[in-house]
Amino acid sequence: MDRPHSTSAPRVRRSRAEQKRETRDALTVAALVAFTRDGYHGASLEGIANEAGFSKGAVYSNFGGKAELFLAVMDYNLGALRGADWDPLAMPEASGSGAPEPSAGHDEDPARMVRGFGLAMLEFIATAARDDTLIHSLRARVQVLIDAYGRVAAAGRPDDEELPVDEVAQLMAALEQGATMLALSGAASIDSALLRTGLRRLVTPAAAANEPSPVRDAHASPLPDVERVRRLIRDTIDS
Repeated sequence: MDRPHSTSAPRVRRSRAEQKRETRDALTVAALVAFTRDGYHGASLEGIANEAGFSKGAVYSNFGGKAELFLAVMDYNLGALRGADWDPLAMPEASGSGAPEPSAGHDEDPARMVRGFGLAMLEFIATAARDDTLIHSLRARVQVLIDAYGRVAAAGRPDDEELPVDEVAQLMAALEQGATMLALSGAASIDSALLRTGLRRLVTPAAAANEPSPVRDAHASPLPDVERVRRLIRDTIDS
């Protein structure tokens, strides 16, 4: 009598490198949540490990400590929010006419996430600025942001522009980060429409100067990246 053949797919064994990568990714995402909620100093490695479903030892097996884990979260954010398709000058994607609008609770979550991580970032910058080794790692991540703006500046550069691309990129990054600082302090707010106008004036001053003043959106978040975070969450839910 023939033995029945199993119809289930054969189980694929993951390599040690794949397992390590999955563990590292899970810890990075858990750390993003913890730093956003509790701040850089308030988040604990044990709590992050628990959220990811691992022991504290798993953190030290993959990262040198809290600072290295925070740098990994920065890398994750730079990849997700400053990917190849990133265009800070483009209008946010409009929802489909038949798509339901997000509820107030869901709409506030991305803004809360961006604000929470922005505050954690300020804590980390203050710590890194006092550490001769850590400051170099921070500068490398900031340079990734500047380089991303450099690609945008180079693509839209007018023929008569005299400022070098890297200087325009630094000004664009400074404008965005300055807008974030104003929003986090509560001193003032620059909504996304005004920020896009300012960035366009740095890239194409003559053309942007003739544009009409941006229409301020009373419901828009003053923090950059909120709309992109909202889109990432929506894409994750849809998938």
